[in-house]
Amino acid sequence: MNRIPSIPEDLARCREFHGHLCPGLVYGYLIAKEAMRRMNLERSGDEEIVAVCENDSCAVDALQVLLGTSLGKGNLIFRDFGKNAFTVLSRSEKKSYRFVRKVRYEYSGNDKKTFERLEAAVTNGTASESDQGLLKQLKVEDLLQRDFEEIFTTTEIPYEEPRYAPIEPSEPCVLCGEMTMISKMLAVPEGLICIPCSHKR
Repeated sequence: MNRIPSIPEDLARCREFHGHLCPGLVYGYLIAKEAMRRMNLERSGDEEIVAVCENDSCAVDALQVLLGTSLGKGNLIFRDFGKNAFTVLSRSEKKSYRFVRKVRYEYSGNDKKTFERLEAAVTNGTASESDQGLLKQLKVEDLLQRDFEEIFTTTEIPYEEPRYAPIEPSEPCVLCGEMTMISKMLAVPEGLICIPCSHKR
């Protein structure tokens, strides 16, 4: 059963990229939309926008789709802190905002009894695949109807110009022979070695 008859076209693009629609993706979608609104942003073709993500959750995929941030371009920076926190910087606006989820998720929709039943089933391990899907749909439906300020705190932080993605030469590791960025290599008496080979020594 699909409780969400239609979703915005830009969220549909996020779903297509991510593979499914889930609460985590919606968190990222809401953050990207708020950052775009506050700084009058359009999708980044190069490194005009930078996103700093303090976790590797589903939310990151929505930032990639809407803001045009990616590891490959160097304008998606991952910091493995496990925090529900995301900073978005605009080079042109010279502005930077940090968005942090306030509290644990609490359902605020009209179908609270169904939500509580499904949540209990998931918690005790008796939820069917259909139950799990419906619980996600309830959360998504709820999140899309709530005010951004209910879910996130927004702080404008001092803008610091992020460095552009470096273009670095690579050299073969003297032990395994695999081409490796020089900045990631370690110097040993034999020459330069890659990190995996250094772990084997």
